[in-house]
Amino acid sequence: MARRSSRPRRTAALALTDVSPCPCGLPAVYGECCGRFHSGAERAPTAELLMRSRYSAFVARDAAYLLGTWHPATRPARLELDPGMEWSGLEIVDTTDGSLFHTAGTVTFKARYRHHGNRGELCERSSFERVDGAWLYVDGTFLE
Repeated sequence: MARRSSRPRRTAALALTDVSPCPCGLPAVYGECCGRFHSGAERAPTAELLMRSRYSAFVARDAAYLLGTWHPATRPARLELDPGMEWSGLEIVDTTDGSLFHTAGTVTFKARYRHHGNRGELCERSSFERVDGAWLYVDGTFLE
C-alpha cells in the first residue's frame, strides 16, 4: 500500500512578503534584501548581490527579473521556469572581483533544490558584467 502524504505538493511560486526571511541566505528580511532589487527600487551594487537576488527570483519564479538581469548577448528570448523545481538553499563558495570598482566578476555557488521530490545540488561558477552601471548575468559553468 502506498503511503500518502498529507502535505500538499507545492507547485506555486513561494509567496514572499517584505517581512519574509530572504531566500538568498543573508540575515535580512526580503523587503530589505533581494526584494528591493526585484521591485526595481534599487540595482544590485555587486555581482554577489545580483547572484543572490537572481537565486531569490528563481525561488519566487520571477522570470521577468531573471530576464531583465541577463546580459543581452546571452539572454534567451523567453524563460520558462519548471513548476516542479523548489529551491531550498544557497551557499556562496567564492567570488572574484564583482565589486563597485570592477566591470566583471564571478560568483561560485551551490544551490540546493528538490525537483519533483528528488533532492539535488547545482554547483556553478557564474560570470557577471557591469553594463551602464548595472550588474548583469552573462553565463555559467557547471562544476562537479
